[in-house]
Amino acid sequence: MTGVWVVQAEPSARLDSVLAAGAHLSGLLAGYGMLVMMLLMARVPAVEHGVGADVLARWHALGGRYVLTLVGTHALLALMGLAVHTGTDVVSAASAVLGYPALAGATAGTLLLCIVGVVSAGAVRRRVRHETWRTVHLLTYAATSLVFAHEVAGPDIASASLLAWLWSLMHAQVAVLLLWYRCVVPIRQMRRHRLHIVDVRSEGPGVVSVVIAGDRLDELQAQAGQFFRWRFLTRGLRYTTLPFSLSASPHSGTLRITVKAVGDHTRRVRRLRPGVRVIATGPFGAMTAHRRTRRKVLLVAGGVGITPMRALFETLPGEPGDIVLLYRANSADQLVLRHELEAIAARRQAGLHYLLGPSQGERNPLAPALLLRLVPDLPERDVFLCGPPGMTAAATTALQSTGVPRSRIHCETFAS
Repeated sequence: MTGVWVVQAEPSARLDSVLAAGAHLSGLLAGYGMLVMMLLMARVPAVEHGVGADVLARWHALGGRYVLTLVGTHALLALMGLAVHTGTDVVSAASAVLGYPALAGATAGTLLLCIVGVVSAGAVRRRVRHETWRTVHLLTYAATSLVFAHEVAGPDIASASLLAWLWSLMHAQVAVLLLWYRCVVPIRQMRRHRLHIVDVRSEGPGVVSVVIAGDRLDELQAQAGQFFRWRFLTRGLRYTTLPFSLSASPHSGTLRITVKAVGDHTRRVRRLRPGVRVIATGPFGAMTAHRRTRRKVLLVAGGVGITPMRALFETLPGEPGDIVLLYRANSADQLVLRHELEAIAARRQAGLHYLLGPSQGERNPLAPALLLRLVPDLPERDVFLCGPPGMTAAATTALQSTGVPRSRIHCETFAS
């Protein structure tokens, strides 16, 4: 995009020309950034498997700030340039802009992006329901469509027919990926695998496991450590996709997830009954056995992050003592799947330790000295880590303090 701007730029020292040049460059970069954001939202398996869902989420958050900053810069510079060129003020220039259909659409698209940005800001995001945030986030598609009309009509792209064709082709390709992986693939998997719930059982206060059966599940090629995006075809859940990790071996003829009630939709999961049809998209996630580089492995879980760790604890190959699981929780009553974990540890002669208590003070369960006392050969192990953001950040720092290289800490973060 910068190259396109350089080729088309006409050097000038006039203030309106300088402002216009800056508006064109920021607009081109913003348009390209929005295209990349759409690609990150397309759920392309090759991308999610290779990068990891948590990394994509961080890229998406960073990209959103980048795009909003560039869009704001583009709009401000364009208005200032028009005001200088016409000898008016910025308000008058803004009124004139709204008289052009393509620019009016771009303005509407910009406002939609701002709404998404405001709702996604940390201070606001913590105060709105996750379901509300997801719904508002869908406005990004409408905003991109409105802005695209402005982009292809603008001087930077419209002036070169080849560039306009390539720009349109890039958007069409991303649109096809979005439709294919977010619409076609889920419907195709639903018809082929005919997933349905066969059991819902309580695992503790506010926690349930949902067992799902279907046809030809081996074709999904799911692995321990991965997750699906689930849509339960029942009242209150049929219009929402929920990402849950597999909490048991996916090679037993069924798929199992374990869900903790933390919002409206996860609370409704507890009311599911056998027979409910299910649409599952995936599997996704890169935190699988393929990341393993050492014979010995340490698994570290916190909160709902125990679900993929439990599946890995069960399936990772290893001799007695090769696999150790550390499970972080504030108290014993918050431990999920405890009986299963202890049965696996006994059967495989694997290590299992519960890290209980508050994180503050001298008895921090994630203190480097405690970790080394529990796992003396920790610096020689691969580490798989999954849990809430604060816990994973603290654990990563502690693990690196014990001598584990960052390259051997394989991490996925659960926001809630």
